[in-house]
Amino acid sequence: MPEVNLTAVDMMVMAGYVTLIVAWGIIHSMRSGAEGYFLGGRAMGWPLIGISMLAASVSSSSLVGWSADAYSSGIAVFNYGIAGAVVPIVFFVVFFLPFYLRSRIFTLPEFLEGRFDARSRYFFSVLTVIGYTFAEAAVALYAGAMMLKLVFPGMNTETIVWGLVILAASYTLVGGLSSVMWVDLIQAAVLISGSACLTFIAFSKAGGWDAVMAAVPEGHLHLWKSADDASVPWPAIFISIPLLGFYFWGLNQSMVQRTLGARTVNDGRMGNLFAAALQFSVFFLMVLPGIAGRALYPDLENANEIYPRMVFGILPQGVTGLVIAGFLAALISTLSSILTSSQTLVAMDIISKIRPRMEGRQLLMAGNLSGAALMVIAALWAPQIGKFDSVVKYFQQILSYTTPPVVAVFIIGLFWKRATANGAFYGLTGGLGLAVLLMLIIRLTPMADWHFLYVAPVLFTLSAGIVIIVSLFGETPPEEVVARFVWRPACFTEETASLLGVAWYRNYRTVSLLLITLTLIFFFIWR
Repeated sequence: MPEVNLTAVDMMVMAGYVTLIVAWGIIHSMRSGAEGYFLGGRAMGWPLIGISMLAASVSSSSLVGWSADAYSSGIAVFNYGIAGAVVPIVFFVVFFLPFYLRSRIFTLPEFLEGRFDARSRYFFSVLTVIGYTFAEAAVALYAGAMMLKLVFPGMNTETIVWGLVILAASYTLVGGLSSVMWVDLIQAAVLISGSACLTFIAFSKAGGWDAVMAAVPEGHLHLWKSADDASVPWPAIFISIPLLGFYFWGLNQSMVQRTLGARTVNDGRMGNLFAAALQFSVFFLMVLPGIAGRALYPDLENANEIYPRMVFGILPQGVTGLVIAGFLAALISTLSSILTSSQTLVAMDIISKIRPRMEGRQLLMAGNLSGAALMVIAALWAPQIGKFDSVVKYFQQILSYTTPPVVAVFIIGLFWKRATANGAFYGLTGGLGLAVLLMLIIRLTPMADWHFLYVAPVLFTLSAGIVIIVSLFGETPPEEVVARFVWRPACFTEETASLLGVAWYRNYRTVSLLLITLTLIFFFIWR
């Protein structure tokens, strides 16, 4: 690794950034009741929603991981950005989003209780909080600490981890979702500016576009890979990545909570579509730098080194501080999102049920304490992740094994009115049990080399089967109970009438169609 020598200018840029986000977050705090704190008063416009979703979706591990995957196996990793983001977001916007907003829910488990019963709500809420603690928060803290340890070699991993927790909590606990989303506005600007500088300078140092293209190994500039490819096999583009992407964008509390804070259904829809459009910037700002790295550092044994090598090896003073600030922006956005979502889940799904009379400041205080406790646990667990083979493998395997049952229950619940409460609950619990069983089978059999992306559709199918079979053996749910939570063709017809005369750029259907068309064109160019 190159020697890290940050100048006074770099340190001033980083210090100024930290001061700015904390002050900005406190200024834009909102603590007027649970709705104000957890959902920003349901007053968020679509530009802020879209930008905040972009900032929250790009974590510290994303910056390192996307560049590393692009360096080692090419641009196929961006299938997660088109098949795993644009397509699922359009599906979510068309079908799920209106039901979420019209239900006036605080959490996604709350939607499950409305459609089914409290058992599914509790199970999903607890599962999500555990996943946030030991997967998302812990992974983000560990990946961030490994990068920042290069900047501050005198500090140990634990010290950096605790510093990051305190930084994220400093404005999140004070102001809730409103603070988080307004800070994300700054985070996104810093992230995009820093990443754009890194891309431009990397290509310049490598000799320009043509020189980089000539240095890239054969096959690295194709999104379409063979069925046995170790990075992204082509069947996964259709059967796996959209499945995981839909969970991330449509069923993940930390992402959907921004949509729940929308002032109107149209703001929610256009904000999500804006976030989908912004995903194309990821290709140029996070994937292409890894491609340029092939020309700059062609013989790296560990692809995970390419991002820090470029940051500390080719950037001039001042710009290095900006890029590190962008890295911090991605990290802090992720942590603040997880913290806000954990607070909301614990307060609204668990504490409010145990203590139904608890309201106002008491509920907010309970949420603050629970969120802080979960971040403490994540900070204690984060250093242990270094004992696993790979940070990416650790996170992706958790996602592939735990999310398909949830996706199956939500999709069947929305589109099939015959689905019952027992079917949903046993689909969730049975799916998780099958996931554990399948994990053991894969590890102890010749299936050990099975790509993790092929696990998700298998578990989705098995979980969906449980929901359907159990539901068919139960009593049909009352029509008046499920009508508010089940999509029907009439929903499409009613919305068609409301969209008459709406300008094309304000019509979510037109914008969705344009995004799908752009996705197909992009895929055709880089196929």
